[in-house]
Amino acid sequence: MLFDNLVRPALYRLSKNDAELVHERTLAALGRLATAEPALRALHRVYGVQRPVKVFGVQFPNPVGLAAGMDKDGRALRAWPALGFGFVEVGTVTRLPQPGNPRPRLFSLPGSDGVINRMGFNNAGAAALAERLARTGKPPVPLGVSIGKSKAAPLEEAVADYQESLRLLHPHADYFAVNVSSPNTPGLRSLQDRGALSELLNELQATSSSLAAKAGKLATPLLVKVAPDLTDEALAELIEVCEEHAVSGVIATNTTLSREGVIRPEAGIAEQAGGLSGRPLTARAREVVAFVHKESGGRLPIIGVGGIMSGDDAARMLDAGASLVQLYTGFALHGPGLLRRVHRGLAAR
Repeated sequence: MLFDNLVRPALYRLSKNDAELVHERTLAALGRLATAEPALRALHRVYGVQRPVKVFGVQFPNPVGLAAGMDKDGRALRAWPALGFGFVEVGTVTRLPQPGNPRPRLFSLPGSDGVINRMGFNNAGAAALAERLARTGKPPVPLGVSIGKSKAAPLEEAVADYQESLRLLHPHADYFAVNVSSPNTPGLRSLQDRGALSELLNELQATSSSLAAKAGKLATPLLVKVAPDLTDEALAELIEVCEEHAVSGVIATNTTLSREGVIRPEAGIAEQAGGLSGRPLTARAREVVAFVHKESGGRLPIIGVGGIMSGDDAARMLDAGASLVQLYTGFALHGPGLLRRVHRGLAAR
């Protein structure tokens, strides 16, 4: 409650109610923290949790991870495990560096416990992330890398665009998340269609296998991140394609274009274009996880993400069929205390 009642209001006042500036300042502070080993050790004693789980061949110290979007360029990698995260997903990163969509592009809906964003994959590019990881090293927990299509790359060149990001970051990733479901890059969601997704996964799996063979190791797991706005029919088709191409798992879900769950006083903000996350997405994300689990017969491991705002939300996501969960909006709005509550909720299952 200290974070909600004091820290967050102060951050927004100091940043003139600019949600993206709050994010940038918080990330900068965590980046500085990531270089302070005594502070990291002290934090880990307070927040660290050991609840090991092995999923798609990767050993995780606990099942609660940081979702993509919070630390796109890997600027604070050593801080996240100290706060209790069992894995970290960076990105979404693109082959080409890009500024993303014009500001403002991030909007907080505190009454609805949600966020709308239309960031547009703003990042320094795959090569810059690879260089940073080579210089600073990976975090002491598994590292996922979310890869997406560069805005400047036409859809017919999407496969080559994703492949280059995979090649550049292959030495550093414990798994790759193939993001074909962000609503903020024009045409991207069309890559969830059977033909386009099949071609993309076929080529990415071949590239991954070739890189792994050269490195003398097992292929890095590939996961597909799906939209919550797919119909059951489209989602079933996507799962079938994933199984046909031996995908290691599914991340469910990305943000939604729906505005259901936004309270009336925030209806004006809700008219902003972009994807909605947070509490309004809780039920739908859990429904998609349950559908994927049932449709795949439990064969596809699932990372559940979307609207996890409490320990009970996390527990229900695992009960729906997820093997791991990720936090983003809840953590951004409620701070590291949420992470402790999630871990306590999971321990009580």
